[in-house]
Amino acid sequence: MKTETFFVLFLFALSSFSFASVYKSNVQASYYAEKYHGRKTANGETFNMYAMTCAHKTLPFGTVLRVTNLKNNKSVDVRVNDRGPFVKGREIDVSKAAAQKLGMIKTGTASVRIEILDKSAGASNLAKEQPKKSLEKVSYKTSSNGPADFWDVQVASFSSRENANRLAQNLLREGFENVYFQKTSSAIRVVIKKVPDSKLQSVESHLRNIGQRDYIVKRNS
Repeated sequence: MKTETFFVLFLFALSSFSFASVYKSNVQASYYAEKYHGRKTANGETFNMYAMTCAHKTLPFGTVLRVTNLKNNKSVDVRVNDRGPFVKGREIDVSKAAAQKLGMIKTGTASVRIEILDKSAGASNLAKEQPKKSLEKVSYKTSSNGPADFWDVQVASFSSRENANRLAQNLLREGFENVYFQKTSSAIRVVIKKVPDSKLQSVESHLRNIGQRDYIVKRNS
């Protein structure tokens, strides 16, 4: 009976492990805390340093990751809700609460292994929002008088210059060109300017792939 029980538990553990796939190993993690607490994240949520969340440059929002500190083997599960880190050589930023569980508060950084536990949430959100953006793009084109040669894509708007700068740096790292700031009385807009009509679709697709789905397309004037 003990042998059978052990075998069943072993199979359960093996099947549970199979749902996690190693994304990257021996990469650098850092954390962000008080300075950003209460600010808006890239997906529109309010950053909570006590929540189990993280920032990644490319993985879809909602993706659940298991991060393991390779030095002490401590692990934590976090959800992607922000973009970053934008420091060379770093792969992921975790919240302060997650950093505490990983035992990396004193060091500030750690070599980690990242496993993807659930990517379906992020993929599902992406699939739901794509048709909406396609319709918005068509409405802009059909409402204009005559052909449009260039378009401006407002990726996001921030009250904080620091957050706007973080997004702009990310866009540049992703290969986007003509990234500008547009200041208004109440906000700082991050805009990709003068996108040729022939490249608009690929720019929109690239933005959606990195989790930026609330952009606005306007004819360049």
